[in-house]
Amino acid sequence: MRTDVQRFAVAHLLRRPAAREVGGFVVGFDPSTTSPYINYATPCPGAEPTDRDVADLITAFRERGLRPRLEFAPDAAPAVEPALRRAGFGTEAVHEYLVCTPATLAVPRFGHGPAGPVHVEAPATEADYTELDIALAEAFGGEWEPSPEGAARLRRTAEGGGAVRFVRTPDGGCAGGALCSAPAEGTAELAGVGTLPAYRGRGIAAAVTSTLAETMFGHGARSVWLEYSGEGSRRVYERVGFRPGGTRLYVSLEG
Repeated sequence: MRTDVQRFAVAHLLRRPAAREVGGFVVGFDPSTTSPYINYATPCPGAEPTDRDVADLITAFRERGLRPRLEFAPDAAPAVEPALRRAGFGTEAVHEYLVCTPATLAVPRFGHGPAGPVHVEAPATEADYTELDIALAEAFGGEWEPSPEGAARLRRTAEGGGAVRFVRTPDGGCAGGALCSAPAEGTAELAGVGTLPAYRGRGIAAAVTSTLAETMFGHGARSVWLEYSGEGSRRVYERVGFRPGGTRLYVSLEG
């Protein structure tokens, strides 16, 4: 059983501006947004919450006007899911995650981007972060709106020990990119891998992913993990060295 990903989830949420510990859970509140994808909870590995613990967790969300929501690896805390189900939590999704290590990383040698060979770079200006935020919002089908706060979160990721990388379009915009959190508990999460529709199939996702993983290994991470959205993206990640690691459960409470 892997517990590094769940230990990372706990450490990562504790970095949030208004993080709280409730029973055997950590809640990562961020007052700058009401997004449920940023304001959520996760259990400590091995947690065995009582019904009262779960009720206190729900209250912590309700006090802020937020929907109670959790993301976690069930096998790292087997007693948690039954306790949440008793309280009425329903499944949003179950995602597999993949793990890359320095031994499995395969840096692609070729790739053809919007203006020739893929050149991955780090954002250097506010305009770069803004363009990346806009591009990722479009790449993910408008699941969220680009905003100054979104661009600022990307910058904080880079400045807080993580990494952000992107590939430019010929006119200086952003064709695609991704980010990786600062390492914790020996691992780091790579997320938000997105490419604009017009630039897909040119090796951008593979180049950005492998560059970010390599960067994190240089920062001392022993592994990097990510979740994938479909078989096409899974094949991209596997080509650069990511291997099956386990599953993560997403649950929330309506009403």
